[in-house]
Amino acid sequence: MTRVPIAAATHAYADRARLARLWDEEVATFRDARGESERLWQLATPHMADGVPMLWMAKWPGPWPVYVDEALGAHFRCADGIDHVDLCLGDTGAMCGHAPAASVSAIGARLARGSTFMLPTADAAVAAAMLAERFTVPSWQFALSATDANRSLIRYARQVTGRPKIAVHDYSYHGSVDEAFATLDDAGAVVARRGNIGPPVPLAETTAVVPFNDVDALEAALATGQVAAMLMEPALTNIGIVLPAPGYLDSVRELCTRHGVILIIDETHTISAGPGGMTRALGLCPDAVVVGKSIGGGIPAAAYGMTADFADRVRASLELEDIDVGGVGGTLAGNALSLAGIRATLGDVLTAEAFEGMIARCTEWSAGVQAAIDEFDVPWQVTQLGARAEYSFRRTPPTTGSEAADADDFELQQYLHLHALNRGILITPFHNMALMCPATTSADVARHTVAFRDVVHALFA
Repeated sequence: MTRVPIAAATHAYADRARLARLWDEEVATFRDARGESERLWQLATPHMADGVPMLWMAKWPGPWPVYVDEALGAHFRCADGIDHVDLCLGDTGAMCGHAPAASVSAIGARLARGSTFMLPTADAAVAAAMLAERFTVPSWQFALSATDANRSLIRYARQVTGRPKIAVHDYSYHGSVDEAFATLDDAGAVVARRGNIGPPVPLAETTAVVPFNDVDALEAALATGQVAAMLMEPALTNIGIVLPAPGYLDSVRELCTRHGVILIIDETHTISAGPGGMTRALGLCPDAVVVGKSIGGGIPAAAYGMTADFADRVRASLELEDIDVGGVGGTLAGNALSLAGIRATLGDVLTAEAFEGMIARCTEWSAGVQAAIDEFDVPWQVTQLGARAEYSFRRTPPTTGSEAADADDFELQQYLHLHALNRGILITPFHNMALMCPATTSADVARHTVAFRDVVHALFA
């Protein structure tokens, strides 16, 4: 894979010569151990760019990607026969663990009886009722990804409000939704986020951007009367975890109500906080909720819920004759296979009891990271959100997305990830996040604790 040099002029870690030497040592270790993955990668490159089915898979550290053979629970085995503790878990897509028995059984049984019909099955109503109980909004629809769900709600919000813009937080992440790839430049203007591929229109035409935890900026954006919906995670998660300041989420709700803005809470990552995400844990009152990735037991599935009032406004605005051509939904959305997976996963895998263990393991993980930070007086910090935790290269927790982004160091991050990978530990390639599933054990966490202390020692001792 071609490595693109980091563009930033400053780095979180000063000793770049040591980092380069340590990186070369880990690359050599990787090459020696991953011969079968290299062979598979070479076979793949003639027909897939970088030898991967999605280009972002090239971001994994090392000269070629690790090819997976099989997985179960919190572990996977690669093509070279190496066992790994999986703390990435498909960046939340496998938060229920790999091949959970209840989900596999339900999905297999449904597949054998037919998987997609453009008609409902009994699983749909049961799954919708489960989601309504967990996330406190009563009316649900289904999609194949959180991106699809967010796009649908954005369209519905524009439909019922007649307004053009969507408000998002600076450095937010909502899948591949066009409106969300916006950020603020140094002058406070809305611009396309770095790396945005082929934006269809200037982002300032579609999007208002406000810093996380900045009530005044949000009020100014909503007071324009141009914003149809506020699309937000209740804590930022894809730029490092940024938690809401006391009272901030209450202020967001009050301002959206005052200015007639639809409040959409995207719980796709923040479901790590518990069975009903931060919405249930904090008693939030959104107009709509999105959840995806994890709820299908490993197959594509997502859902979006609405309050009765919002759902009624949406339905009243749509003509039956045109309901299938309005840009919402797809032929496979709400298919029988996805619904079987959602019903089984919510009912038997991602239970309240399972979350208790997941959160406990994450607390152990965070303590292990913090112990190494304290031992070597490293200027980093760790933040936990339920079953999800992340360390960042700054002494204090970030309060905005820009603070988290300014602390990033891609080369350092790649080294840390490669060091962990060479010791059979996988964390997400996009940031320093670890996630626990129901099958994660204290022994799994301890493997990371030992490896993390070793890598901090190598960098700072």
